[in-house]
Amino acid sequence: MAAVFMRRMTRRLHGGPNPEEVAARSARLLCAKEKAGKSFDQIAHEIGMTNTYTAQLLLGQAKLGTATAPKLKAALPEVSNADIEAMVQHFPMRAFDPSILKEPNVYRTYEAVTHYGEAIKMLINEQCGDGIMSAIDFYCDVGTTTGKHGERRVVITLNGKFLPFIEQIASDNGAPSPRK
Repeated sequence: MAAVFMRRMTRRLHGGPNPEEVAARSARLLCAKEKAGKSFDQIAHEIGMTNTYTAQLLLGQAKLGTATAPKLKAALPEVSNADIEAMVQHFPMRAFDPSILKEPNVYRTYEAVTHYGEAIKMLINEQCGDGIMSAIDFYCDVGTTTGKHGERRVVITLNGKFLPFIEQIASDNGAPSPRK
């Protein structure tokens, strides 16, 4: 598993020293998670983050805060101090390998968002005005529930700050015009 993961991770773009180093660190983090026998939900609870952000931390797609670092070390004692320090110091490249869209879970999520995208946009505009949902000031959480026929169902919560578009009034622009 780790070898396949490392090959996939080396193709990704990351911040920090180099993609191979980030991929190797991510593989070590996932091995430590496996050795600890903990789920992302369990680790997330211990470090006070959402399960999605916790997964991103271990995959090298989120920055580890200094206050969270000792909590992650306590949750996953097998993780080296050097790996924790690198996670605190380096800025991740928040990108993805386009081949991930071929993975069925990712593809179906993408399909759902694109299928419902126009309706979601209209509802956001109707309820909030002209603007967008931030993916920076943003929380994502994944869980399950039970449907009315007893089936297991997936619940994905996307919670982003609303960012209104502005009317660009020239006199409100504090920057000098490049045309002067």
